Amino acid sequence: MRVDRTKASGARGRALRIALTSSLVPVSLMLVQCGQSPNPAALAANSQANVQVVAKTNPQVASGDTFEDRFPAPQFKERFPSASESLLQRQMSDFSPKRAVQPAPYKLASLEPQLPYQRPPRDDLTTLISMKSSAFPYFGNNPASDAPFLNISKGDRRGHRSYSGRVFWQDETYNDSRVLVHVPEHFDVRKPGVIVVFFHGNGATLERDVRDRQLVPQQITASGANAVLLAPQMAVDAADSSAGKFWQAGGLKRFMEESATHLARLTGDPNSARAFASMPIVIVGYSGGFLPTAWSLEVGGISDRVRGVVLLDAVYGEMDKFASWIESHRSGFFVSSYTHYTARRDRELMSMLRQKGISVSEDMDGPLRPGSVVFVETGDGITHRDYVNRAWTQYPLKDVLVKMSATPALALTRVAASSPSVSSR
Repeated sequence: MRVDRTKASGARGRALRIALTSSLVPVSLMLVQCGQSPNPAALAANSQANVQVVAKTNPQVASGDTFEDRFPAPQFKERFPSASESLLQRQMSDFSPKRAVQPAPYKLASLEPQLPYQRPPRDDLTTLISMKSSAFPYFGNNPASDAPFLNISKGDRRGHRSYSGRVFWQDETYNDSRVLVHVPEHFDVRKPGVIVVFFHGNGATLERDVRDRQLVPQQITASGANAVLLAPQMAVDAADSSAGKFWQAGGLKRFMEESATHLARLTGDPNSARAFASMPIVIVGYSGGFLPTAWSLEVGGISDRVRGVVLLDAVYGEMDKFASWIESHRSGFFVSSYTHYTARRDRELMSMLRQKGISVSEDMDGPLRPGSVVFVETGDGITHRDYVNRAWTQYPLKDVLVKMSATPALALTRVAASSPSVSSR
């Protein structure tokens, strides 16, 4: 039995040695391989195998790993809706500023007893507001004839026969009471500023022409001046210069009083209505806008608030009214830029003023000061249609406001750190 156990023990020992030897041989072979460089052919084969695997799982990556592969440019259909889709429709109320609730002042220990309320930042605001005191509807008399303005009837319709003999109907041409209002994002009612009243010319609408083509709101913002815009709709898209309610005594005064309330609401501070009600005014008349400009100076009721008048190819008549205002308001300025269309009348107005002993300049190169009277003739390359954008310089309204804000005596602050460019549409 001992012999048998000895034999069995020897057999188990041999089996164990064979097993250990079998396991150590592959390990030694692996260690030998670790000391050698990889086979290039094997790497190429592995790389090709990986590409094939990737191609099966993600064909787009297999073509390469360029920037375009990882960040493909958006297609047209991804940026714009198809014919079966529609854009989100917004109402004007979506863009109107919400009435700001002014928080109560709060206290800070060891600094100040109270900190004043800071106006939250906002964007440019351009909107249309219906105003009772705007030019139209108008049912009064035409002061030129002392006859009713609406002098034509056809059934229930009433209209006005213009000097050219053409009839414009009240419900189409003289029924828009809206006013284009623009408040730049940098406007600060607590600082010296002005209200620009813009009377557009014939054949115009507020949206298509004043806002989008003539870029009047953008010019005011680009000037960096602390100014807001009011542009009443005159005769709608018609060859007519009628002044409507601005013909009436106190018409401009009522218009400015009503606008003060609207401006205070739009800027989010109802308490600022008093500041707007006393803010200086600059009247700009383009082309047929000369008529409401002249009557506003003559009978508007607040000519002392008018700090300046700018006429853009607009002296078609009423020279006596312009000369009277210039003579009696030497603290304001007057600028008339003209083409050959109005050259004769502009020269006549210059002669009238010189006879009154008023000095007249004939270029806009110098500063704009209280009492400045400037007439600027522009060349043949400047067209009447584009005059609001290009007169003696590109964007003349911007230029006037920049020059005005450079003269402290004209009470206008330039509050924007830098003036943005005016982009065309």
